[in-house]
Amino acid sequence: MKSLSRRSFLQTASLAAAGAALSARSRGQVSGANSDVRVGMIGLGSRSKQHLRAYDSLPGVRVVAVCDADSERVRAAVQARRARGQEVQAFADFRQLLDRPDIDAVSIASPNHWHSLMAIWACQAGKDVYVEKPVSHNIWEGRQEVAAAASYGRIVQAGTQSRSRQDLIDSVAWIRAGNLGRIKVVRGLCYKRRPSIGLTRGPQPIPASVNFDLWTGPAPLAPLRRKHLHYDWHWVWPTGCGDLGNQGIHQMDVARWYLGDPHLAPHSLAVGGRLGYVDDGETPNTVAAIHNYAEAPLIFEVRGLPIHTGSEAMGRYPDPALGTNVGVVVHCEGGFLVAANGPRFDSGAVKTGTDYGMVAAFDLQNKCVKRFEGRPEAAVESDHFGNFLAAVRSRQAEKLRAPIECGHLSSSLCHVANISYRLGSAQSPAEAQERLAGDPALSEAYGRMLEHLRANAVDLSRNSVRLGRPLAVDPAAERFLDNDPANALLSRHYRTPFVVPALT
Repeated sequence: MKSLSRRSFLQTASLAAAGAALSARSRGQVSGANSDVRVGMIGLGSRSKQHLRAYDSLPGVRVVAVCDADSERVRAAVQARRARGQEVQAFADFRQLLDRPDIDAVSIASPNHWHSLMAIWACQAGKDVYVEKPVSHNIWEGRQEVAAAASYGRIVQAGTQSRSRQDLIDSVAWIRAGNLGRIKVVRGLCYKRRPSIGLTRGPQPIPASVNFDLWTGPAPLAPLRRKHLHYDWHWVWPTGCGDLGNQGIHQMDVARWYLGDPHLAPHSLAVGGRLGYVDDGETPNTVAAIHNYAEAPLIFEVRGLPIHTGSEAMGRYPDPALGTNVGVVVHCEGGFLVAANGPRFDSGAVKTGTDYGMVAAFDLQNKCVKRFEGRPEAAVESDHFGNFLAAVRSRQAEKLRAPIECGHLSSSLCHVANISYRLGSAQSPAEAQERLAGDPALSEAYGRMLEHLRANAVDLSRNSVRLGRPLAVDPAAERFLDNDPANALLSRHYRTPFVVPALT
């Protein structure tokens, strides 16, 4: 299949965008405002199934095209749509999908390293965009994504669907109104089992169904050095962001929301490691990070090992004091609030909410003082995609619950923590503990991290941790201070023709 050069594609995209803008101005609306919104689905892994399920549940929208660099995934998706009585056009190269004038919007569920470029090129081609989390692979390209939405007048929604949870919407307003007093600490938790991806002894074969050059896109084209091409890309730096950017971005976004949606924190630091096994993964499976905001610190914890050695599950309550495996805990002067993605342990009894978790506030004696009503996961997903489609029809980007800048800022917090970790140095666990003693919030989280490692029989006398570089950030410029070499990790080298354009 012939690939477009970057220059040819951008020329085509600019003409398409200009035509779309002229057409929209002449009608005062977008194509599809009084008819079905026509969507192209880009990326056909497991997450795409939730996208398609949501679109299928909503009126006035049709999926008309599917795309993936893996022809086997394309074949399966076409068959699945056909089983529903729907014919879709199939593509391997998403640039050809963008050339279709009868597609109004694209839904992106590709690997992380493609998110920003796909979204930007879609904006330039006159398409609206729903893009999965994290919305970027690095901080700089996320800002270009924000600029593209503004420059080309497109509707761009981030896939942080917790922004459509009514229990969170209500509880954020309640906390911000001061009902539990001043916020002292906000804690995001991602205790989610991540087993080893295995250790290979040389380059691995690329699946015959995959166009590997196209799959790799902006990342360096290098031999595959892991057993599975798909999904395990999360755990290597060229394509993924670890669990901070995979599951953790959802909780990072909610934590930032409770703090009042601030920009990047002026100081950040991370500590952790890939501990408990040796494999081809590069990203940490265990990490604690702090973003020191003026209002209160945001602590984030990732644990990929099970509750204890010999277990293959996280267990329901790896740390009952915090009340949730995956969620956010807001510690205030007058109590605390738990926003859980699952059941909470409360006074000896399991209190379950919806299958998307529950949100409840407690006083200083652990007595529940308020519960916030939520909805099942499928309903929240449908609401979030529905909110996107409503904005596509109305052209009111301000009505988006997770506009692209919101997704960019929360994704960037994950990137900053990863940069601190990557620039750190190996320390004995005891040395790291001593050096963190001056930061009570992070030191406390790190102490519990060590307890968790001991429970998994990680020999702390034989293993080191990586103590990250303390980072000073200019939140307005989204850069590190004092000509810090860390600024080199704000972006990356892009492989021609898959180059993210500079729009700011």
